[in-house]
Amino acid sequence: MDQPEALQSVSNFRDVGLTVNRFLGRRLVREGVFFRSARPDDATPKDELVLRDHLRIKTIIDLRTQTELRQQAAKRQPQSSLLYSIVFPPQPRRISGINYNEISITGRSFERHLLSRLAWCNFFKVIFFAILGMRLRASRIIVNNVLIPIGLLGISTVSLDQSGADVREALSLFTSSRSMPALVHCTLGKDRTGLICALILMVLHVPGPAIEHDYFLSDAALVSNRAERLADMRETGFPDEWESTAKNMIPGMQAHLVNQYGGLDAYLDSIGFGEQDRTKLREVLLY
Repeated sequence: MDQPEALQSVSNFRDVGLTVNRFLGRRLVREGVFFRSARPDDATPKDELVLRDHLRIKTIIDLRTQTELRQQAAKRQPQSSLLYSIVFPPQPRRISGINYNEISITGRSFERHLLSRLAWCNFFKVIFFAILGMRLRASRIIVNNVLIPIGLLGISTVSLDQSGADVREALSLFTSSRSMPALVHCTLGKDRTGLICALILMVLHVPGPAIEHDYFLSDAALVSNRAERLADMRETGFPDEWESTAKNMIPGMQAHLVNQYGGLDAYLDSIGFGEQDRTKLREVLLY
């Protein structure tokens, strides 16, 4: 099977099964059922046709936060009055005929943990700015004082620790053939998407180098809109180097699972994604 037709306005899109199988030189993961990408909000009519009718994608799993969804929707809405925006808040764009599941991997539990790591003065600044609706200023405090010090790998391990229920919900969508084919994405399709894809591939017993290969492909896949991406990152306070994948991400995740939980299976058991669930996932995604 060849990689699906390139999409015009959806970056970082690929068939994970095909990617892994080509790297391994053998058919292991089912092709045509497990896809990943950056946000598909700007999909053209042709892109929608490819996703819905050619690839027959039934489920889209959106890992973004509600704040990200609102911000992206607002960019697409024509300029309007404040009152109009309150009465008719902008809505994320959806492709008709596809079932959407919004699962924020960096949601409330994750956010509460980040707040708990702030010094008291910065904690109260974040609360103050949030009350005033100055979310960007609040976000920058968290970025500078918590996220940058722990790095991309740290964000992923905190997500594993603090967002277990959300991770379980995302993984569970891959345990039923009724949900497939499925596309999982976040904003760039790199970090949060990479975390979920890596966990799935680990459950499938895909060798580590193949998991890393799939993860690192995001670097080349995101080159085309680098300027726009850097502008968005700088606005939020993220360092430029975060536009790329983290070289130690996959082995770092694996080490964290072993050191903190005793391994992948023990972690998945702890979040309620047990052996029966893992067996179902393998039945759906393995040849």
